[in-house]
Amino acid sequence: MGHLIYIALIFFFFSNQLSHANIHNKTKEPKDSLNLKLNELTKEVNYILRVNDHKLSLIYKKIAEANDALMSNSATDLKLKFLLKKDSLKEAARNVKLHARSDISKVRYIKGIEIIKLLYNKTLALDHHFSSVTTLNEINKMANPNQYASFTDVKKVIKSKRDKRTGFDLTKILGDNIYTSITHSLVSLFTNTNTQQPEKEAVLKEIECVIDFTLRMSNDLDTIYFETVFLQKNNETIMTQLDELFLDFTKPIGYSKSLKICRNTDDWDRLSGYLNNYIIKMDKELANQNNQSLAQKMQINLEFPIDQLLQFIIQYNAFIDQGGKFYEKFGIMLNSYENEEQCGKQIPSEYHALKQAVDVAIEKFNTAYKPVEINGSKLKQLLYGISEYD
Repeated sequence: MGHLIYIALIFFFFSNQLSHANIHNKTKEPKDSLNLKLNELTKEVNYILRVNDHKLSLIYKKIAEANDALMSNSATDLKLKFLLKKDSLKEAARNVKLHARSDISKVRYIKGIEIIKLLYNKTLALDHHFSSVTTLNEINKMANPNQYASFTDVKKVIKSKRDKRTGFDLTKILGDNIYTSITHSLVSLFTNTNTQQPEKEAVLKEIECVIDFTLRMSNDLDTIYFETVFLQKNNETIMTQLDELFLDFTKPIGYSKSLKICRNTDDWDRLSGYLNNYIIKMDKELANQNNQSLAQKMQINLEFPIDQLLQFIIQYNAFIDQGGKFYEKFGIMLNSYENEEQCGKQIPSEYHALKQAVDVAIEKFNTAYKPVEINGSKLKQLLYGISEYD
């Protein structure tokens, strides 16, 4: 009964966590929480192994005593007695090994669900982050001088004073283009015979920072925008794969709702009920000597999705590494503007806000979104449970 008591405690802990799914969204996620889940898995698996190792050592000691009794007794009835006892002890040892593997499978499955839940919350947070960046019209505004009031005012002045014999207006398409718009404005300014030289220099002084900033930073700002869209699309793919993994994970226990629906409807208690019923049935079949093959099949159904989870974690790690490097590059790009100090007053506030957002994102990629640490021992425990009895 010891293994059943232990699993009951683990299951109670699991159910309690699932029933408070919404709290996770209201409180700050603990640092390295995914790694903490793996550490919890390590401790729980090791506890099962220690308990069952102790049980086996007692059984093997009795087997050794039965062997000694067989060797020291010549009476047929006594030999038969100790031989039957030895066979009974061997069967008991086999059952201990089966229960140990079953208990480990249950713990790994429970931790797998918890890890999926945490990963989904992280990918949702990333999706919100990417969406907030890619929907910022300020990025386009920062990159285009036509979005600056000082530049458009100068264009109006130039147009009103242009020499109608030599001047011309750009089309709508070319007028919105950064390079043609700047070139046309500068050419119009310096070839305009109706404007005096001091006035031209004053006009140029007024817009020089806008021109300098947009020409230097437009390519970098476009890169940040489109590469963030690229990361967002990848994150959407990760979320789709995670939902598919959840369906594969919960299919053996008969739960059929998607991860998104389960989370949005706070259906964790119902999911834990399905798992509880499955575990009760598996333990019942395991206790039945004639149906242990069915119990082992049910156990395999719990173990199979673990490999898929591991493969997903590898993909997640690669994506987070990629995202972190992208944002480090964004930070270098945004900090590369050489005239920030001289043009500080004319640089848009959105530029400083974007720099700050990128710095925050870099920090999150190194903490909240950081890859899951899978070293040799954790890999074995996640994939195999490192059970010496298998």
